[in-house]
Order: sequence, then structure tokens, then C-alpha cells
Amino acid sequence: MLTERELNRALLARQLLLARRKLDVPAAIEKLCALQAQWPQSPYIALWTRLEGFRKEQLTRALERHDVVKATLFRITLHMTSARDYPYYAATVLPAARETTPRVTAEQLERLSQRVRAAAMKEPVTHEQVEALTADELGERWRWRTRTLTPLVHMPPGGTWSHYGRVQLRAMEAVLEVELPTRDDGAERLVRRYLSSFGPATQQDLLRFAGVRVRDVRAGLERVELRRFRDARGRLLLDVPDAPLPDGDTPAPVRFLPKWDSSLLAYAPAERTRILPEKFRSVVIAKNGDVAPTVLVDGFVAAIWNVKRTRLTIEPLRKLTRGERDAIDDEGERLVSFVSE
Repeated sequence: MLTERELNRALLARQLLLARRKLDVPAAIEKLCALQAQWPQSPYIALWTRLEGFRKEQLTRALERHDVVKATLFRITLHMTSARDYPYYAATVLPAARETTPRVTAEQLERLSQRVRAAAMKEPVTHEQVEALTADELGERWRWRTRTLTPLVHMPPGGTWSHYGRVQLRAMEAVLEVELPTRDDGAERLVRRYLSSFGPATQQDLLRFAGVRVRDVRAGLERVELRRFRDARGRLLLDVPDAPLPDGDTPAPVRFLPKWDSSLLAYAPAERTRILPEKFRSVVIAKNGDVAPTVLVDGFVAAIWNVKRTRLTIEPLRKLTRGERDAIDDEGERLVSFVSE
């Protein structure tokens, strides 16, 4: 059985939040599974808080070289992944999302997928152009599902620190010069990466994070060697062998997490207490799905932060000791320097 603090420390260790590491950007993102990327600055801050000496240009350069890609992926939301992992994730996640589109047949989806892929292989396209290609059959109601029809990656400057303009998309095969692996191979990579990054976790946590069904990852669950634990409520937790399981009393430094950080979203809502106390959940995660930027103190969310220009504001969610506040201020100064550089 694993206690809540032991699960917390396991998450922090795997998410590189116990100590900053010296890793190149693609390798770091692989250790983290993926980075949530709706807010342009989120992936940059997520890497800054986890990597030793990280600079913005390192991620920008990785995007320009296509060593890292930004795309619609888990839960039909924006993520960054390594170029090595993206085809495997897409092979499992995108078909699962397509197949749950109501009142559209498999034959229609296949035809639309081929149409969008052919257009995006020739030249960059916009979301509006993709929607126009499928409007007659999907209509306005399901237009967001067009982003799952075929693997499309955002072309730089899309994904970079200050880019808010219209996004240009290209077919994965044209950019990365690889084909999709099989769905079973994709499921195996997804299960392994997810548990390495967020385990021990329940099967439902995995499904919720990826936005898939049991059948979509069954091959991965069967192929990957698993060890099993129970939490304090008796629920079955899955994990990969040899992944870190630090003691629950392991010291955890103050860390600033960006908006939509995956550490808070990698689990079903009832499981998020390993990092997000239940009494703070409605404050941190809004009804519309927005996730506030947070401060971890002793490994758990204890405050919300915001930076405007060079001014950092902290909104405590519980009473902070003088020592905790000093540690937040020290780390906050480093964050402001990073954001403003």
C-alpha cells in the first residue's frame, strides 16, 4: 500500500520536481510524457521549473528543428511531445477520438481523413481550411473533431513563446518523414510513458489523461510489464518496474507550475489529491476547464501565481509560514527573471 505522500513524492520525482535535471529538451519532454500547450508560455515555464539552466531559445530551437512538435492530441487539446513519441501517441489517441464522433460512419471518417491528409501533405493549411474541407459531412457541431482526422503538427512560429497568430499546419508525414506505427505499438508506448511519468496510477487515470477507451490501450497494458500497488482507499494502482518511489518524507522544494500543467491533470478528479488538495480544486480548476498557474509547497498546491510584466503576485490558498513565504519569494524572483529575459 502506498500513502498519499508516497504517491506525491513519486509524482514529483518522475515529473522532475524534486530536483532540477540537466537534460536536453526532447529527452526531458519524453520523461514528462507530454507538455500541455494551450497557453504559449506554459511549456517554457514547465521546462524552466524542471531543468537546470533552461533558456527559452532551447525549446524554440527544438520546435524549429522539429525535434519537438506541438499538436492536438490528448483529450483533443494542445500538447507538445518529442518528435520520437508523437507518431506513437497519434496512432492511438487520434483514431480513438475519431471513432467516438456521433452519427458519422467509419467510411466517412476514412474519406475525410484522406482528404485532409492529402491537402496538408502538399502545403501548410489552417484550421479554417481543414474545417472547410469537411464542413459538408461534419458540420459546425463537430468541427473540433476535424483536428483528429489525421496527424497535423503546428509549424513554427506556432508554439513559440509569444506566438498568438493563426497557426499553419502540416501533415506529420511531411514534417517528420515517418509513417504512423500500428495502434498496438502506439498503445504500448503510451502506457509505458504515462506510467513512467505519472505512476503509480489507476487504469482510469490513464484513460482520463489520454481521452481513450480501455480497448484503445488494451494491447499496451498486456505488453508492458506491470507492478501493482494499492492506495489507502484500496484502489489498484499500476506502475512500471524500477520507476522511482521516494519516501514520503523526502524534502520537496517550492516549485512554480504553469497554467494547465499536466501534473494536475494526469489523473481522474478523485485522484488529483496526490498533488492538489480537494478543498482547493474548484479554485484551481475552473468549471470551463481552465487550470490556474500554481505554487507547490512541500509538494502540494498551496498558492496561485501570476506575472504581469515584472510584477509577481501570489494568492495563498492556505496560511503560509514565514519560511514558506521566503522560499516562494526566492523562487518567484527567479521566475520573474526567466519570464522577462
